Amino acid sequence: MGDYMVRATAANAQVRAFAVTTKELVETARQAHNTSPVVTAALGRLLTAGVMMGSMLKGDDDLLTLQVRGDGPVRGLTVTANAKGEVKGYATVPDVILPANAKGKLDVGGAVGRGTLSVIRDLGLKEPYVGQTALVTGEIGDDLTSYFATSEQTPSSVGLGVLMEKTNTVRCAGGFIIQLMPFAEEETISKLEHNLSLINSVTALLDQGMTPEQLLERVLDGLDVEITDRMPCSFTCNCSKERVEKALISIGKKELQEMIDEDKPIEVNCHFCGKTYKFDVDELKKMEKKSR
Repeated sequence: MGDYMVRATAANAQVRAFAVTTKELVETARQAHNTSPVVTAALGRLLTAGVMMGSMLKGDDDLLTLQVRGDGPVRGLTVTANAKGEVKGYATVPDVILPANAKGKLDVGGAVGRGTLSVIRDLGLKEPYVGQTALVTGEIGDDLTSYFATSEQTPSSVGLGVLMEKTNTVRCAGGFIIQLMPFAEEETISKLEHNLSLINSVTALLDQGMTPEQLLERVLDGLDVEITDRMPCSFTCNCSKERVEKALISIGKKELQEMIDEDKPIEVNCHFCGKTYKFDVDELKKMEKKSR
């Protein structure tokens, strides 16, 4: 089965939960951007979180953007997701190579460094909702857990994992988000904290072949889990030659004329999926006529 997400409640709706498997979409991103193993892990974790957080959006046209800006060598990560399980993203510097961290694992925190995490929700209003928090570790999961607690006042636990093969392809990827509702009882909170304390590594659970359902059963053991929804998810970019053309028209007559004067075709790359669009001089002239 391909990548998919499950949504659930537990303990009579005192807890809401999300879990997802994302091996294929993270591998698609790796191939699109030719990312190094540590960047694949960093971007893969953010893509995984993006899928789950995107599903929290209400409207079909709503968009979620996660931006990580750090002083580490990767410099930044950007992920955009919608409510339909579609996600895309890229790293500012995709080819960072770092030695393993003290635990012998990919040093995502070292690649990202210190900085900020921004969560932008575009709900079709005049201004998008923007929440921002300082990066705690740069490991992504910890940073999102902190974001939910500080910016949204929602006690949460975010577990994310990406494991690489020796061939640098993605072996497994996925994760979970667990959130307590305001009316959660102490007994429920204690049980959840106990369950989470037994989980050392999301990656290890994924590598055992655990499905999203089994991840939630482990995390929410004894809390009467009820799966409410299943949804396929994928790395999907909605770029097209038409959209790129509109963007070029919007830059104005002067800039387009300068491109025409060079008398050479131009290439435009999509940041999110790496696809290249070519425009010859005649196409540029038609765009110049359409621009203001």
